[in-house]
Amino acid sequence: MALTQLNQTISPQPTPPDQRGYDYDLVIVGGGIVGLTLASALKDSGLNILLIEAKVASAAVAKGQAYAVHMLSARIYKGIGIWDKILPQIAKYRQIRLSDADYPGVVEFEPNDIGTPELGYVAEHQALLEPLQEFVQNCPNVTYLCPAEVVSTSYHQDVVTIEIKIADQLSTVRSKLLVAADGSRSPIRQAAGIKTHGWKYWQSCIVAFVKPEKPHNNTAYERFWPSGPFAILPLPGNRCRIVWTAPHEEAKALCALNDEQFLQELSQRFGNQMGKLELLGDRFVFQVQLMQSDRYVLPRLALVGDAAHNCHPVGGQGLNLGIRDVAALAQVIQKAHQAGEDIGKIRVLKRYERWRQIENLTILGFTDMLDRMFSNQFPPVVFVRRLGLWFLRAVPALKVFMLKLMIGLKGRTPELAKR
Repeated sequence: MALTQLNQTISPQPTPPDQRGYDYDLVIVGGGIVGLTLASALKDSGLNILLIEAKVASAAVAKGQAYAVHMLSARIYKGIGIWDKILPQIAKYRQIRLSDADYPGVVEFEPNDIGTPELGYVAEHQALLEPLQEFVQNCPNVTYLCPAEVVSTSYHQDVVTIEIKIADQLSTVRSKLLVAADGSRSPIRQAAGIKTHGWKYWQSCIVAFVKPEKPHNNTAYERFWPSGPFAILPLPGNRCRIVWTAPHEEAKALCALNDEQFLQELSQRFGNQMGKLELLGDRFVFQVQLMQSDRYVLPRLALVGDAAHNCHPVGGQGLNLGIRDVAALAQVIQKAHQAGEDIGKIRVLKRYERWRQIENLTILGFTDMLDRMFSNQFPPVVFVRRLGLWFLRAVPALKVFMLKLMIGLKGRTPELAKR
């Protein structure tokens, strides 16, 4: 979310006198998928919510991206009551094929491994965003400001004040809690002085849509090459989303090729299992990074999604971690509100931080290990990782554990996902 330069102050002083504007229990900055999901999850909470998004709705929907939607995320959306609106627009995958370059020992994950009809889903950005936008606009406890910009924030003992610019007019809003869902470069996080740790990888990702000649058979592929992971995700209309990781210069060179040359390179990496490929639309490249915030909360402030953490795209974990964040935060603050607690107090927000920070760090470490283990040709490492693939095929319990970790069925389950 693009914001104007953000000024922020933290004061231990009592709340200033009433100012012009609206009062809310919760203000969410960032009206992307994660911010909208949080507002949707709190529709029956009794909390008065303001959601602020800088981009006009049509521009946000037009974003050309697609995501793996894991089983736990799907259950969270079912609990919210929006899954029936999302499901017709997305693809299911019923098999995952995990392989190491041309090594023949492929690991196949099937629904029978965990007793579900499918293993997960793939959704284009607008297939998630549009139903969420519509849902939130019909929530009587949510005010949706779009477009609007946050100009400044000021934290006090029992309130946070947020100055908002709508068109050319400024308004001051007072809230018990501010939630930053404003992306990896979060101006809210930076203004609050929350530090982050991590690194940018030596790799970038190329993403593109393709249409194969043969059916994709609702199969997701994760193939590891020495240059980086290569994923194929099935989409409706027999289309696929490609996520191709390569060293920066190689990725830039591949993106600079004309369509015919790019398809030739892609076909070599993709394989011939789906026949001839047709490139659909533009292709994009972005740098890969790992980031974990030192803190997810301060008094009157909580971070969710990319504002709190980033991970390598291997396994499609990023958006799903954000969805789990908001399900956890929604549960914590709703219970606190019902118990008569102040939802902006640090003792309340720490419950969310303790829940999510360690779980997210586990997944960040797992994706980092996968990338480093498979993105090299050092013979001892090659031997170890191929031995690991053999164990996954030979030991069903290990295979099931790995699958459940990948699709979010390990760790603490939010109550939304149990409905």
